[in-house]
Order: sequence, then structure tokens, then C-alpha cells
Amino acid sequence: MIKRIGMFAALAAMMFVGGASAETTIAGGMSTGDGDAKAGKTKSELCQGCHGVNGISIDPTTFPNLAGQYAGYIFKQVQDFQLGNRQDDTMSAMAATVTSKQDLKDIAVYFASQKQMKGSGGSNKAGAKLFKSGNKKLGNYGACVRCHGKNGKGKGKNNSLFPIIGGQQKAYLIKQLKDFKGGKRANDPAGMMAMVAKGLSDKEIKAVSEYVSGL
Repeated sequence: MIKRIGMFAALAAMMFVGGASAETTIAGGMSTGDGDAKAGKTKSELCQGCHGVNGISIDPTTFPNLAGQYAGYIFKQVQDFQLGNRQDDTMSAMAATVTSKQDLKDIAVYFASQKQMKGSGGSNKAGAKLFKSGNKKLGNYGACVRCHGKNGKGKGKNNSLFPIIGGQQKAYLIKQLKDFKGGKRANDPAGMMAMVAKGLSDKEIKAVSEYVSGL
């Protein structure tokens, strides 16, 4: 376990040091100013059917909030669905309809430009501890705040490897953590999320998801 944590720490350090260049590589070359939010609003009409006009999901058990999410992160996730690096019956089919990279950039920038997702302010003490300090298995290296920033609002636009999660749908967070834990999702940078998720019990997953969704 010590060896695994040490590897995790090294990978995390590399991600933070190379934030801007890593973003360019992972997000397929997208950078600030690449998209047109006004054009993206029209182009995202099909997306709005699930993710909401303003990026707030109409179905918290299935679809994530996209409001205020990093454009580079949205861009990468859709590309991952297109390439088969991430699987979901609905999203894989929807992603396949976006055949133009410019359209995808415009759509990503539109949702990124919306008022950032915000939770209800509810709290969960166990979840708060996991978010800020990690657990006994992973220690501080498993703390969500290290990658996702204060209140889960990310590390900044130049490092969209780590998405904004504060205010995200609770049910969606639980599903994603369980998917990472079970190997159903594996498009995370260097397998970092899979490692963290595997170190969480189902009870801890529920607790931290409840806390993060309220941020």
C-alpha cells in the first residue's frame, strides 16, 4: 500500500507541475478562446434535453450537471465517448452525432460559460473528512481536495484534467465512483481515480458524494 501511495503522490505532482501542457494534450488541443459560447448554445440543443438549458441536469440519477464545468474537460469526455474510451449507451450515441471538432468546442464553451453548479449547502461530517483528509487506506493522498480544489471547484482553467465536482449530482457522483472502483470506467489520468475509488468502501462513497454534492 505504501508503494502505491508513493506512486500516486508522484503522479499527482507531475499533473500539477505540467497542468497547462497536460491539458493541451489530453483535451485534444483545446484551449481558452477556441470555442464560441453563442454558437454553442444553438449547437447544444440536443445536449440540453438531458443536461438542461443552463447545464443543470433534468435527471440527477443519470445525467451530470455541466454548468460552469471546464470546457477542456467536457471536450475530452465527449471525445472519450466517441473513441470508446468511456462507455454509456446514451452518451456514446449522442457523442457520435457531433462530427465537427469546432462544434464540440463551441458546445463545451457554452456549458462552461453558464453559472457554475452549486449545491444545497448540506453537509456530511464523514464525507467532509474524506474530501479534506482522505481515509486510513490512502491517507492525505486520497483526499479529493488535492486534485479537485477547495469546495470541489477545480484547480483552474489551465488544468482541466481534474473536473469541478462541487455541486454535482449526488447520484451521479456515487455511480462514477462505483464505476471507477469496479473498472467500468477507466479514462482517468494515470488511473488516479480508480486507485482512490478502490480504497473507498460503499459507505464512504455515499458519504463523500453527499458532502461534495452540497458544496
